[in-house]
Amino acid sequence: MPRADPEKIMPLAGGIFMQNRRDFFKAALLGACAFAQRGVLADDIAESARKSKGGAAKFNMRGFAAPKIGDLRIGVVGCGTRGWAGISRFHLFDGARTAAFCDIVPEKVERVKKYLKEKNLPDAAAYCGGDEEYKKLCDRGDIDLVYIATPWKWHVPMAEYAMASGKHVALEVPAARTLGEAWRLVEASERFQKHCFMLENCVYDFFEAATINMALDGALGEIIHAEGAYIHRIVQALPKKETWRWEENCRDGNLYPTHGLGPVSLAMSITRGDAFDYMTSMSSADFTWHKNAERARREVPSIPLFDKYRGNINSSLIRTKNGKTIVLQHDVSSPRPYDRRHILSGTQGFVQKYPDETVFIGGKKLPKEEAAKLLKKYTPETIAKIGEFARKVGGHGGMDTIMIYRLIHCLRNGLPLDMDVYDAAAWSAVTPLSVWSAANRSGPADFPDFTGGGWKTCKPSKLS
Repeated sequence: MPRADPEKIMPLAGGIFMQNRRDFFKAALLGACAFAQRGVLADDIAESARKSKGGAAKFNMRGFAAPKIGDLRIGVVGCGTRGWAGISRFHLFDGARTAAFCDIVPEKVERVKKYLKEKNLPDAAAYCGGDEEYKKLCDRGDIDLVYIATPWKWHVPMAEYAMASGKHVALEVPAARTLGEAWRLVEASERFQKHCFMLENCVYDFFEAATINMALDGALGEIIHAEGAYIHRIVQALPKKETWRWEENCRDGNLYPTHGLGPVSLAMSITRGDAFDYMTSMSSADFTWHKNAERARREVPSIPLFDKYRGNINSSLIRTKNGKTIVLQHDVSSPRPYDRRHILSGTQGFVQKYPDETVFIGGKKLPKEEAAKLLKKYTPETIAKIGEFARKVGGHGGMDTIMIYRLIHCLRNGLPLDMDVYDAAAWSAVTPLSVWSAANRSGPADFPDFTGGGWKTCKPSKLS
């Protein structure tokens, strides 16, 4: 099978990276999955390694602060669950409003129109139609930020187009699905000098945010090991009315790493004094996906069926440039309790969330009241200010609301964002590297340096 162009590759179900979906499905049915996966993924990794050696960034986006935007006008692309979460929260904060929105499903567009009218909010331009309709929204002169909440395959092309159109970008997780896509985000952000913010809400959860600041302040000593996970049984809910998430979850690797990885990466100063070096990954066999595929096919006859499905549980191990380690796990198909396994292990302390919030200092577990006092000390000012309001509004316990408020606050006041395009790229890179490693007997896969060496001199900063 010929190898795909690394600049055009697109990951599809089953782990194969190809540009033409029909060609992929034919290949899958012919049993060519393993060969194509190893070959084309290797091309993606090789091309990324070449770019890593290209030297310093064209324009360093670390610490970048755009001019203040007093009246933040937001265009939303994708009005499903996550897009709706944004639209329902923007107006809660001064100086932000939905100026335009877009979706290919007419019912979703009508729902937003009705909501804005019922809430007596300003009118917003509505777009509905084909796959390219989002470009009309991006081309508008009255949009400052494009908020992308679409199926994963659209994240990078939409973000690229928005930044080229002079707009800042906030896009849902994961930001990219291949190393080539991650590089495209970095290059667009640097070239057009526009923010590219991945909407990683778990960074703003109460315990995670406080322990990030604890770690950066040295309260835990030097962090030498961390663990994160996305353990969330969603297989029973798939595919509902949409098949894209089903297709994405047929690739074999750690497909949704950033919820567990994002908070521990900030605590460990990743891309800010340290960086991911390499990783290995292993997946179990499949014990439930095929059974659920048969059930899903009865519900939605159009979903694709494959001869082989991804394993149920993926476990990955990352080593950093400074010799620290991270364990990362992904499981969306076994009946385990929900768990993001937020663990930070330092030379002087240890914190863990799930099943309970636990703080150890100097080898001793702090009593509940004492731990709460310490966590309060390190709670970011933003959460101290709006935390209780956010809990009442909701959105994953309030962290969605905190994240949106923080994004709006930084853009309106010309402040650097808490997470930038280098974070989006590095955290998203886990997926293609894990897919390659799992397909190659857990072989080590090197991380690219999206910062162009900038991580060596960049200083971390606590969450505000």
